[in-house]
Amino acid sequence: MSEVHVVRRSQLRERCAASAAPGGQADAVLVSRPANIRYLTGRSPRGAALLLGADGQDTLIGPAEPDRPCDDGSHPSDDLRTCELSAPDGDTAVAAADLAVRTGARSLGVEEYHLTVARHRALASVAPGLRLTDLACAVEQQRVVKDEEEIAALRVAAEITDQALGELLESILVGRTERHLALELERRLIDHGAEGPAFPTSVATGRHSGLARHKPTDRRVEEGDFLTVRLGARYRGYRCQIGRTFVIGTAPEDWQVDLYDLVFAAQRAGREALTPGVACSGVDRSARRVLASAGYGEEAGPVTGHGVGLEIGEDPQLSPAAMGKLDDRVPVTVQPGVHVPGRGGVRIDDTLVVRPQADGGPELLTITTKELLAL
Repeated sequence: MSEVHVVRRSQLRERCAASAAPGGQADAVLVSRPANIRYLTGRSPRGAALLLGADGQDTLIGPAEPDRPCDDGSHPSDDLRTCELSAPDGDTAVAAADLAVRTGARSLGVEEYHLTVARHRALASVAPGLRLTDLACAVEQQRVVKDEEEIAALRVAAEITDQALGELLESILVGRTERHLALELERRLIDHGAEGPAFPTSVATGRHSGLARHKPTDRRVEEGDFLTVRLGARYRGYRCQIGRTFVIGTAPEDWQVDLYDLVFAAQRAGREALTPGVACSGVDRSARRVLASAGYGEEAGPVTGHGVGLEIGEDPQLSPAAMGKLDDRVPVTVQPGVHVPGRGGVRIDDTLVVRPQADGGPELLTITTKELLAL
């Protein structure tokens, strides 16, 4: 994908050169957030900084690694130059600012939200004549709409996730702890080709079920429990998310069926609302309205979904206060849930890609059944 990364960096340069932001235009750009570096270069060395120089040269600066020879050259299929710091205690962002000055930059766009105050001061100190402007979330905005190669990576991540979850459902669950099941799911993700989990896997049973961010405990699965599982695979840096709720035992109770049907209806309403041009808040409203009509508006949680890609929870956000509209080829989650204190609850999460109706509507990536299974 090296040519793709060249194009992405070129687009970022053009965006910054045409910026009308309060900080003004920037003739050089410093990117320090790891996910953004990965997006622009295809690489994510720990502690690296990326400089798009005023001379048109792109340089990826990594921390000193004594045991590895310095790579101080351009790659044949890319225009990206790579180098390492000479001292182990150096700062890659400061080194990038110094390089920007030496290559003729007069202004440097930086990701202020990602820099500490101390680091920002260090940049100003090493390059006192360099005007620092706020890059804000320019790279994140560029990342929102995915190309087909990115979506292909998300598809594979979803396939791996579905496989891991499907295998777990075929095993004996009663008596096993939430923590053990979560660890097993993460092992299965890796066994099927994932780089690792997209986020910490959550397994919640009984009164814990339905909680959005439950950290697995030593509670054991019991007959009659709701079992909520949320997991996702990371593949080539791209992350997906799935959430499912099951019942342990021969048959669910009436209240479990009613609650499950309600959350399923809310999730379906949210999925059906995904179309290019729809307001992000409108998707949230479609799902939230179903829960509120049954008296569960307070339990609906702050968001109905969010973007996925190189990170979980990236833009756009599907929430009541969300601004903006969805575009074609934007992958998002739809993840309504209800938790009843003391009893448990239901969550159903899917990862989908926004597509126009002419192309079949939203593309569902996570396909594990949403039927209320009794395990």
